[in-house]
Amino acid sequence: MTTQSEPEGGRFDPGLSAIIGERRRLVNLAYRLLGSLAEAEDAVQETYARWYAMTPQQQDAVESPGAWLTTVASRICLDLLRSARARRERYVGEWLPEPVPDRTGWIGGRPDGVAVDPADQVTLDESVNMAFLVVLESMTPAERVAFILHDVFRYPFPEVAEIVGRTPAACRQLAASARRRIAASQAPATPVVQRGDTVVRRLRQAWEAKDVNALIGLLDPDATATADGGGLVPTAPHPIEGGEQIARYLVGLAEWAAGLTILECAVNGQPGLVVQHEGATVAVLAFEVAGDRVKRIWAVRNPEKLRPWTAG
Repeated sequence: MTTQSEPEGGRFDPGLSAIIGERRRLVNLAYRLLGSLAEAEDAVQETYARWYAMTPQQQDAVESPGAWLTTVASRICLDLLRSARARRERYVGEWLPEPVPDRTGWIGGRPDGVAVDPADQVTLDESVNMAFLVVLESMTPAERVAFILHDVFRYPFPEVAEIVGRTPAACRQLAASARRRIAASQAPATPVVQRGDTVVRRLRQAWEAKDVNALIGLLDPDATATADGGGLVPTAPHPIEGGEQIARYLVGLAEWAAGLTILECAVNGQPGLVVQHEGATVAVLAFEVAGDRVKRIWAVRNPEKLRPWTAG
């Protein structure tokens, strides 16, 4: 979204600067609520559109513009989450959150050649690792919004209640329910990145060498691999269960698709892999590492979700 930082006449408007300064925080909030960078950007753009649709008098009457923007963005995301349930029932295959590159910037910049705005980048921490986002998808929209606002962004329950449209006590219960879901999933809150780096590097090397036995040794016997192609590219239609089955599937892919380049890259703040074919990114893989083995693999193939990873 392009917004003027100065009013006509060239005079600096500190109020407008403060409004624009909220953008990064709103993008971070919306991404965690929606699990989609594209939808997060749309939600934030709609939030600003509603702000600028107000008269100057209406804007001046807003005591805290930052709080107003947060409330509006959160409510837009809540509505999107409710409608997403119906949309995802029609989704072809498995649905996975949209992965984001490391905070240093998108690979090769934006596809349209536009420079990356730091305000559009997502701050990466344990609240955006893929395992965490997948668990968030199992929550009701109200649980997800209450949990993210309170536990991640530290909003007090009375403010969360205003946004969600429930009582503070009800929001407290929603957040508690969300925490139970996370505990039950055993999703790692803070992954050991150094160990994950080593395991993912070995997996890449074994995959490139088409070494089935080495891959089996790096995969947990009960490992699961889930792929999201969105019906736009071929993928395994259902999760693949078992380390040996996953290893043989990976080797089969390497033999079928000659000329693949596999790169190590941070995915949502964790060690991951980017698969390229003829210079174009065709898959982004995120991992959950338990001990010295890979427990889960999430492979995003849907080209619409690979937009930030695509070289210009």
